[in-house]
Amino acid sequence: MRKPGIVVNKSDHARLLQLANGLLDRKPDMAEELLSELERARVVERGEMLQTTVQMGSTIEYQNQDGQIRTLTLVYPADADIAQGKVSILTPVGTAVLGLRAGQTMEWVAADGRSSTLTVVSVQAPQTDAVQ
Repeated sequence: MRKPGIVVNKSDHARLLQLANGLLDRKPDMAEELLSELERARVVERGEMLQTTVQMGSTIEYQNQDGQIRTLTLVYPADADIAQGKVSILTPVGTAVLGLRAGQTMEWVAADGRSSTLTVVSVQAPQTDAVQ
C-alpha cells in the first residue's frame, strides 16, 4: 500500500524534528520512523491547516482493519496517558496518524511487528493553540 500524502504544521514539524533527532542514539528505530514521516510531509503554516488534518493535540476516531472504531488524542511523550486515550507521537500508531485527513487509510507496523491498517474516520482539532 502506498503511503498517503500528509500535512504537518510548521511549529509541530520543527518540534518533532528536534524530538526525533534527540532520540537517534537511544531509540534509533523510533526516531527513524518519525523522521521518515516528517521528511515526506508537506509543511504549512498553522493557519493553513485543515480542521480535518491530524496534528499534535488532535483527537481522532479511526477504524482498524478489524472494523473496530477507536479514539485517541495525539500528544508529545510527556503527556501520554493510555488510560485517557492520550497516545504518544512516538508510538507506531501515533506516528502513523500524523498529518492524515479524515478518510485516509494508512498501513503501519505495530510494536509487535504485525502489519496493520487504519482509516481515519474523524478529526477534532486541538482544544487550544497552546498545544504542548
